[in-house]
Amino acid sequence: MKRSIATILAVMLFIASVVLIFLPNVEAVGVEIISITPSSRRGKVGEPVHISGTINITNGLYQIWFNQTKVIEANATGNIVNATFPVPTLPHGNYTVTLLDYSLNANATDWFYIDTAYYVEAKTPPPPEQLQEGSMIEIWVNVTGGKPNTIYHANITVKFPAPRNETYWTLVTLTNTTDTGKGYNITIVYPTSFSGAINANYVGIYSVTFNKTLATDTFFIGLTTHTEYHRYQLVDIKATGYKPSENVTTRIIFGGKTINSTNITATPGGIVAMNWKIPPNASRGIYIVNITSISPEPTLKNPPDIQTFNIPGFDVSITTRNLAGEIVANVVVRVFENEKSIINLTSTTNGLAQTTLEVGNYTGKAFYKGENVGNFPINVTNGPVSLGFNCTLTNLKISVFAKVDSAEISIPEVKIFLTSAPENRTLFTNMTGTTIATSLLPNHTYVLNVSRYGVSFPNVTSIPTLLDNGTAVAWYNVTLISPTLTLRVNTTKPNNEPIGNVKVKVQELMGGLHYEDNTNAEGIIVFNCAFGKYTVEVYDADGIKLNETTVNLFQNQNVSIVCKLYGLTVSFRIVDYLGQPISNANVTLLRGNVVLRSNHTQTNGIATFNNITGGLLQVSTYVFNQIPNVVKVFYVDTSSTIEIRLEEYVILAGFLVNTAVFAITSIILIAVLLVLLIEVYRRKRFKPQKISKQEPE
Repeated sequence: MKRSIATILAVMLFIASVVLIFLPNVEAVGVEIISITPSSRRGKVGEPVHISGTINITNGLYQIWFNQTKVIEANATGNIVNATFPVPTLPHGNYTVTLLDYSLNANATDWFYIDTAYYVEAKTPPPPEQLQEGSMIEIWVNVTGGKPNTIYHANITVKFPAPRNETYWTLVTLTNTTDTGKGYNITIVYPTSFSGAINANYVGIYSVTFNKTLATDTFFIGLTTHTEYHRYQLVDIKATGYKPSENVTTRIIFGGKTINSTNITATPGGIVAMNWKIPPNASRGIYIVNITSISPEPTLKNPPDIQTFNIPGFDVSITTRNLAGEIVANVVVRVFENEKSIINLTSTTNGLAQTTLEVGNYTGKAFYKGENVGNFPINVTNGPVSLGFNCTLTNLKISVFAKVDSAEISIPEVKIFLTSAPENRTLFTNMTGTTIATSLLPNHTYVLNVSRYGVSFPNVTSIPTLLDNGTAVAWYNVTLISPTLTLRVNTTKPNNEPIGNVKVKVQELMGGLHYEDNTNAEGIIVFNCAFGKYTVEVYDADGIKLNETTVNLFQNQNVSIVCKLYGLTVSFRIVDYLGQPISNANVTLLRGNVVLRSNHTQTNGIATFNNITGGLLQVSTYVFNQIPNVVKVFYVDTSSTIEIRLEEYVILAGFLVNTAVFAITSIILIAVLLVLLIEVYRRKRFKPQKISKQEPE
């Protein structure tokens, strides 16, 4: 019993070992942080961090922690983790980064260092708005990633534009960073929160710093509320820092010329203010505002009160098309305002002509090949303009056909040379026999010179205009009919005997045009064919090609085709191994495994076939049974007699005998005869002699 249990356990252990050997070697994917970006493993609060790694559970849930702060929770793609997140709001220092495979509660760790960041920012309006002289500017101050429970002191300075360069300051305390490392956001106001006799009375760029180098920013002070304006808008101009009731001159300059000059008296607070309405004909470009004192004791500001602003216009996109709505390139668009040309544009390959125009009503005049192809309005109000214009240009569709019986057959690869006063073009018809000349000036005469294979059609087509009852149309259609020429085909045998009732097929080399018919008793057939090059083929009643030729039909043609394969007399002489004719043998003639005829050999061993179409023929010869004794292939192109030798047979005494049997029999007979001859010879040579009897003495 114990031996049996031990035996069973041994067998089970052996089976388990074998199974383990053949199990695939699979290793579990471990939990691992492969990389952290940035590679320095340092960053500031809010900056992006990317972690790539792996977890064990396929498509499993994972979490990423900064110490005790969970920053992301998501599912892996397969076993791959790719996660991007901002640095959390935590104090300055080194942190353990943990990738947790949530299902297995397995993790991998790495480290990341949060740096302290200092911020200072001047709050300015979004462009094209800007701050004017005398404005109050809010300045925002902050710290992130600071040391916990630390008070930060900020010395915020504002420096005047060059060449003044005075600097004014204020002290700010950022309290209670607590455990977040983030100081309270503080907003201070320039100039009221700053010490000293300060102001914002100068045009230019002001610099702002946080403790000189920890953080910097700039803001711009100008004279106008905006840096861009459009026609009919008011330019709000303001300058400060002048004496009460001081007289100044405000000038608007464009292109080096003063277009407006206004004298203004400063307010008791020393403020100069005015509005200038941009005129309806103002040009696009850069304008200058210049304010100078004209008082006996003028205020001299350095930097001076000079500022530029732009009248940029709005984007205008014009798409040029023809009357069929198709894109047209190289259209010149001249833009007029009050009948004065202000700009010339040319449409690109995608039909776009682009520019900028100010508010107003304009006229666009389109020109193509130097000729006006239409006018259209361009109205610019308060934003970009996108419009399309269909020029007076027509598509010419040319179709080339040949008449076959009552049908019209399209002709491909016809060359058409189109000529006119504005331009010349070379066109080719496609497989449908059509071609299109796009975007033509409809008021011109067009001449079409048509050719094929380098040979011109007899007639030239002239189109007076592309107008329909005097009106330009999107499409103008012209149909050209190919000239019809006579092709006379005469089919004969090599002896010039006509061949009647054979099929003649005429096929145009580029396809499409096809004619076919049977010859008459004189072997003649006449076709009326279109201009071109043709292949002429002749077939017998069984569809066997007799001959072919090619014809250039650019004038009436007579073609003779000699069919040397037609009506041949072919004889097959069947002989045995010794060349003796075999009679009554079945000879079967085939073409492509199709039986044509069968015949039996005469006493002379010949089987004759009359009116045979030559070519590649197969001949099967039968003597005794349904299995051919000989199968041979011949190419026949003349009347002839062909000998076929059946080497496995010999005629003996009027009977067909197998060559092997004949050979063996012959050998036996020769051997017997040889033995007989030897025996005869032996007998004659050794014939016994009679001995004479002697009498006794």
